[in-house]
Amino acid sequence: MPPIPLLLSAGEASGDMYAARLAAALRQRMDVAIFGMGGPQMRAAGVEIITDYSEVSVVGITEVLKRLPSLRRAMRRLVDEAERRHPPLAILTDFPGFHLRLARKLRPQGIRNVYYICPQFWAWRPWRVNLVRRRFARALCIFPFEEKFYAEAGVPVKFIGHPLVGNVKATLTRELFCKKYGLKEEGRMITVLPGSRRGEIAHHVPVLVEALEEVRRRLPDPTTVVVAVAPGLDALRLQEKFPADWNVRLIEDDTYNALGAADLAIVSSGTATVEAALLGKPMIAVYRLSPLTARLAKPLIRTKFFSMVNLIAGRAVVPELIQNDFTPQRVAAEAEKLLSASQESKNRVSEMIRGLEEVRKQLGPPGAVDRAADEIVGLLRAAKSNTG
Repeated sequence: MPPIPLLLSAGEASGDMYAARLAAALRQRMDVAIFGMGGPQMRAAGVEIITDYSEVSVVGITEVLKRLPSLRRAMRRLVDEAERRHPPLAILTDFPGFHLRLARKLRPQGIRNVYYICPQFWAWRPWRVNLVRRRFARALCIFPFEEKFYAEAGVPVKFIGHPLVGNVKATLTRELFCKKYGLKEEGRMITVLPGSRRGEIAHHVPVLVEALEEVRRRLPDPTTVVVAVAPGLDALRLQEKFPADWNVRLIEDDTYNALGAADLAIVSSGTATVEAALLGKPMIAVYRLSPLTARLAKPLIRTKFFSMVNLIAGRAVVPELIQNDFTPQRVAAEAEKLLSASQESKNRVSEMIRGLEEVRKQLGPPGAVDRAADEIVGLLRAAKSNTG
């Protein structure tokens, strides 16, 4: 028998990572031919990429408008390919602005949709959970409190735990990390994760450069700056945004070791904050949208916190500097509170590390991707027995 075709789609770097791991787990369990939208990690996992996620990876309401032609082309390619191959399931990873529409177009073809990594509708625009109920046969959520939210809306949902648990590990000591990249082990090290999208880089990096300059003025001891470059970003162009005399070290494909070696991380709010939490790394979460997008989005937000770490904890475990609060002075002030030699600073770091441990405990045991794959295989076998 020929392999079972499956559509698997991700629209950004973190989704590409999660979907690639799922693709590998599915291929271990069944003879499947997986195609869809994704990036380098899905491609490396053997997924046939019909359209690259770089064509659609945007954040913000106004930013989406500029990319509408690319979004429409990507949608058309996926729908046409699904019509040609007739997959029994489409597995859609987060990225709701695109995937809710894709799910609507796939259903008339008789394709059942599975949401892998449920959107955070409990945080903003919660009424869109009704679209998930109508368009998806199963939703797989990664945060414990999401299961209740989706179940109460009538969505067939299962909590699988967070795919990063058990996979986020530093493999080098600080000494070996510094030796590998020619860095001084002495002094403070700040690791910066500025984001994975071009829009995030444009909004974040100029503020971060000024903030780091302010940190260097406030803290007399030498400070090493490491920038972890997300997949798909141009490291050379990013390097040019930092002053040449700083000797900033840009690191590619080694984010966990870059975080593990740091005394402090400054992290674009999102999946990266969960990665830093799993490594127990003190951090400052930052984020900025275009002013117009921020104004349009503000009435839709239903949560007190923005960063995933604080949302999971239900309290302010880490400082989050969002939009107008994300200024060089505020970043530098928070960094000084966490990096100074005072007892108050040491107490603050200890308290934060305890809070991050609480967050880690809420993310479920290792094996989330395997649990997701088992659910999907169960759906495929049930569909086969119903048609057989």
